[in-house]
Amino acid sequence: MIMGEKAAMLPLMLILNYIMLVSVAVAQTNNDDFTALVSLTSTWQNKPLNWKGSPDPCNDGWDGIKCINSRVTSIRLTGLDIKGELSEDIGLLSELETLDLSHNKGLTGSLPHSIGNLTKLSNLFLVDCGFTGPIPDEIGSLKELVFLSLNSNSFSGGIPASIGNLPKLNWLDIADNQLEGTIPISSGSTPGLDMLLSTKHFHFGKNKLSGTIPPQLFTSEMTLIHLLVENNQFEGNIPSTLGLVQSLQVVRLDDNLLRGHVPLNINNLTHVNELYLLNNKLSGPLPNLEGMNQLSYLDMSNNSFDESDFPAWISTLKSLSTLKMVNTGLQGQIPDSLFSLSKLKNVILKDNKINGSLDIGDTYSKQLQFIDLQNNKIEDFKQQDMAPSSLKIILVQNPVCEESSGVTKGYCSIPELSVPSSTTGKNCEPATCSSGEVFSAHCKCSHPYTGTLRFRTPSFFDWGNDTSLQERLMHTFQFCNLPVDSVSLSIRDNYPSLEFTLQIFPSSRDYFSQGEILRISSALSNLTMDAFYFYPDEYEHYEEPTESSKSSNAGFIIRAAIGGGSSLLVLLLLTGGCALWLKKKAEKAIQQNFPFGSGDPIDSNSGIPQLKGTRRFFFEELQKYTNKFSQDNDIGSGGYGKVYRGILPNGQLIAIKRAKKESIHGGLQFKAEVELLSRVHHKNLVSLLGFCFERGEQILVYEYVSNGTLKDAILGNSVIRLDWTRRLKIALDIARGLDYLHQHAHPAIIHRDIKSSNILLDECLNAKVADFGLSKMVDFGKDHVTTQVKGTMGYLDPEYYTSQQLTEKSDVYSYGVLMLELITAKRPIERGKYIVKVVRKEIDKTKDLYGLEKILDPTIGLGSTLKGLEMFVDLAMKCVEDSRPDRPTMNDVVKEIENVLLLAGLNCSTESNSSRYDEVSVQFSPSLQQ
Repeated sequence: MIMGEKAAMLPLMLILNYIMLVSVAVAQTNNDDFTALVSLTSTWQNKPLNWKGSPDPCNDGWDGIKCINSRVTSIRLTGLDIKGELSEDIGLLSELETLDLSHNKGLTGSLPHSIGNLTKLSNLFLVDCGFTGPIPDEIGSLKELVFLSLNSNSFSGGIPASIGNLPKLNWLDIADNQLEGTIPISSGSTPGLDMLLSTKHFHFGKNKLSGTIPPQLFTSEMTLIHLLVENNQFEGNIPSTLGLVQSLQVVRLDDNLLRGHVPLNINNLTHVNELYLLNNKLSGPLPNLEGMNQLSYLDMSNNSFDESDFPAWISTLKSLSTLKMVNTGLQGQIPDSLFSLSKLKNVILKDNKINGSLDIGDTYSKQLQFIDLQNNKIEDFKQQDMAPSSLKIILVQNPVCEESSGVTKGYCSIPELSVPSSTTGKNCEPATCSSGEVFSAHCKCSHPYTGTLRFRTPSFFDWGNDTSLQERLMHTFQFCNLPVDSVSLSIRDNYPSLEFTLQIFPSSRDYFSQGEILRISSALSNLTMDAFYFYPDEYEHYEEPTESSKSSNAGFIIRAAIGGGSSLLVLLLLTGGCALWLKKKAEKAIQQNFPFGSGDPIDSNSGIPQLKGTRRFFFEELQKYTNKFSQDNDIGSGGYGKVYRGILPNGQLIAIKRAKKESIHGGLQFKAEVELLSRVHHKNLVSLLGFCFERGEQILVYEYVSNGTLKDAILGNSVIRLDWTRRLKIALDIARGLDYLHQHAHPAIIHRDIKSSNILLDECLNAKVADFGLSKMVDFGKDHVTTQVKGTMGYLDPEYYTSQQLTEKSDVYSYGVLMLELITAKRPIERGKYIVKVVRKEIDKTKDLYGLEKILDPTIGLGSTLKGLEMFVDLAMKCVEDSRPDRPTMNDVVKEIENVLLLAGLNCSTESNSSRYDEVSVQFSPSLQQ
């Protein structure tokens, strides 16, 4: 009887063991993260539909959840009408890098103090929710934070001084809340916002902030671009220190209680293109803004300035598009030179004392659309019969309109100003769409995703039409591979609070899925961050996921059984119908954990990919070749792991790069990296010989490059000494290698981590680019948007860092830093000084060697003439331009360095492209596009 029972139990025991093994493979989300995520969202209403019945967030692709190596790194759940609170459990997601819960008005309550536990958080977006209470001081613990957007909530209390402790913060948006008090300034050990030297955006508008704008807030070391403090209760003077921040582009001080004179040095802000001083109590003479040649939008209306003639300096503002000076004490005649400004569109000068004749001249701007001079003292209009019909002129309540000639004059009435409106669907054949459906531009009936675009500044009114905006939106959706057929825009007539109604139409069917809505919201969030906000409407046309797309509830049962020991219940439920599900899940887990298949790497019929010139090594082999990875063979280390020297049986030296456990990628990502490296072949790139993927190891085997890194050679940590001509040749080698990646690999490859420690020197001191662990493949000529910035500080392209938009010009910037490192032997950031800024400050083109002798590396050979140094420095500074379009391509760099070598009297042996590059065809790999 006992033997019979054992025999009967044997199949059940085998099934239980199988279930337990598979559940480990299937349940790929880290248990702590899974528990935290379930606890965090347990009381939420309106969670994503595909969470229902899906047992594992990472493995089953929960909408809005992104994982790396089983850890939850991103939560993006925008515009789902989620209701509930953000509980303290958010602090348990220790690997979280992005949290975006924007546009969920039903998310209420205070922001939990445990938010400070998310020490890896770089992006926090809680826009347009219902949060209340103070912003917690613990925000100041998030040292990795780059973007902080808490705007459009009901936060109260003061601005936390601890925000000043965030060294990487680029974007600070706390607008449209109920914040009170003053702007915190550092004092002793107490931090303040004046410490945010790297922050480019201060968005504080539409609050109840008061007191003075502290002079200590501004210094010449700041990189601030936007200062938006409109609609508050600030009083006192505009601090003169504002003129020190010459990086500013938009300044909004409007709708406050500011008094006194505008600082004389405000015209130092030569990069400002929008300046708003309206609706304050400013007095004294009108500020002289001469020299602000990038100023496009100027509004100083409704202040208490001294009466003055129309200032001559206004006619010198070459970029001026809109001029608004309502009720500012202007008098005298407007010079016709004002209207000849080539970009001028709108002139609004009503409620002043302007007199004489209105003369727009014969060379007035072809952009001119609107002149409003109501309630002035103008007696005549010279071009009344010649002004184009497209130009709207209003002279109501001027003497010129009080004559009783009996002739109706168009400029003596207030016209209805037409605003642009989308024509989407208006040219479609008559047809009836179902309830709630709308015609798209392509005459398809569907349920559009709708919302409001609300602009930060009214200057968008100068665009005049919505065509460019529609094109920009469609380009973004197409680039992100979103199923969007077309977009429709219609302006809401509530200027200056400019808003558009946006409709986004689906292409593949008549509705969007919830996952697609989340992706569209994310794309709009990235696109609109700088110019406007997107406020979505609730979308009610989702369809429940089909049974085929759902995962069975068995996953939850497995977790419960493993945790609670209810094995018999699991067996009864799973023995029958779940067998096939388990098999499929097991196969999927196996593929994730061993993506290379199985079999003999030498056998062409095996499942292992046949990679050109690349073979699979077994772990035992590599142990043998390195004497069990002995310390004697350790030749270097980095963030990824250690590098060992090895010797193959035929005597060939190899370099073996062994990943640390915490640096190991997912299997598919490692496979993609191997396949990429096996396809790139160039004499200035380190060649991949093989790989090892077993026993939990990820190992890459490279050709051995004997003379170490360029970093060691430059810093004198090796016996190698590099003279001027050798450095030029090394610079050319690196440039050729990068030019190959950018121009001759298909698709293009962006290295992302060019630095001296990733350049190796062979026995002839030829340079080879190494370490492709961060490389990305992209469509050539297109921007590649990435959610996570990678690279090395000091070499990192600042535009990539701030915009998270990666192009080949990011490699060009890093290469430019490397060029400066080559001639100075200084690290990119040394003792708090950035090499780019140091060189830029020291350059004096009137002197020999550009006056750089004191910072040049003395071992470069200063006793001899450094022919071509000036050309080399000029090229380096072009490579590190802040704006990407101003940087050269790597192909241009190659040609320029070849010219420098010729100037130095050396033939650089330039080969033709056809012989120099080994053309390859690299296929896109999804894991490298993330």
